[in-house]
Amino acid sequence: MSAGDAGTVTLPGWSIVLPAVGLVALVASWGRDLNAVLLVLVCVGLGGGVVAAVHHAEVVAHRVGEPFGTLILAVAVTVIEVALIVTLMSSGGDKAATLARDTVFAAVMITCNGIVGLALLVGSLRHRVQRFRSYASGGAFAVTLALITLSLVLPGFTTSSAGPTFSGSQLAFAGVMSLVLYGVFVFVQTVRHRDYFLPDEETAAHDDHAAAPSGRTTLTSLGLLLLCLVAVVGLAKAASPALESAVEAVGAPLSLVGVLIALLVLMPETVAAVRAALRDRLQVSMNLALGSAMASIGLTIPAIAIASIWMSGPLVLGLGGKELVLLALTAAVGTLTVVSGRATVLQGAVHLVVFSAFLFLTVTP
Repeated sequence: MSAGDAGTVTLPGWSIVLPAVGLVALVASWGRDLNAVLLVLVCVGLGGGVVAAVHHAEVVAHRVGEPFGTLILAVAVTVIEVALIVTLMSSGGDKAATLARDTVFAAVMITCNGIVGLALLVGSLRHRVQRFRSYASGGAFAVTLALITLSLVLPGFTTSSAGPTFSGSQLAFAGVMSLVLYGVFVFVQTVRHRDYFLPDEETAAHDDHAAAPSGRTTLTSLGLLLLCLVAVVGLAKAASPALESAVEAVGAPLSLVGVLIALLVLMPETVAAVRAALRDRLQVSMNLALGSAMASIGLTIPAIAIASIWMSGPLVLGLGGKELVLLALTAAVGTLTVVSGRATVLQGAVHLVVFSAFLFLTVTP
């Protein structure tokens, strides 16, 4: 995006071409077995879609300001991801019983440990010590823990239905409470205490003040952002059979496929969070990571609660013992990270080790 007066800011050509390439790759690969040529096209479309999505998200964020920009990216990715989960569950039968649980838990581990850890590490390597608002990120992390406990921990301890599942009324309650809690957080983040989620004054003083894009350019970027996200999620779905075959070939459990797809879907947030950390805007990185975690739970659980009305088969939500241990470790480490409001390489390394343990235990349960 070139600088200039509002109304003269233009989008670079590649940011328009790459979404088109992603959509072409999606159309060419949808419903087909991927040969070598199609697999390369899918990989190119995925990479291009991620790069273009991050660029257009930054254009929109520049126009609307923080924290609206990070919220738009997080919610847009999650809405499309939720649609993908519901579609797969409606056609997957009993095999899809744990799909929502596995996808949401993977998203939480990726965001709260992978994205946060990577942002803390690369940002601290460049800036030594980075600051963020502990009362903002702490509140976001508390909401995340409450959401995942209500949705994925309690089903393993309730007795109204057999197995780690919710009864119909319990699922409805969890869905409503998830939506209410997420809605309250969005209100606090964007209206009531918006200033809490902005970079601190010292960091903001060093930001460049390039002219904001015009309304037309912003709307164009918003449309292209949605196209990019549709392409990224769709291509991740198209690549899933090839991923499944590769996972089976190495003898890993099929649950790894869901983790790999989640990694692909969350790539735009990952890239955007790392770029913000490199610019010493760690608060933006925390907003992206924790906002994506909350949106993943707060929108997925209500969606599957509604979809369960017409879906047959069990809906397993309760986490197993291994996942509960990793979740408890994430809660402890994350709390110690956000309480200080300062980050160094050490915090980033700890989060990445926890994330590595999650990946390793997924491959070798």
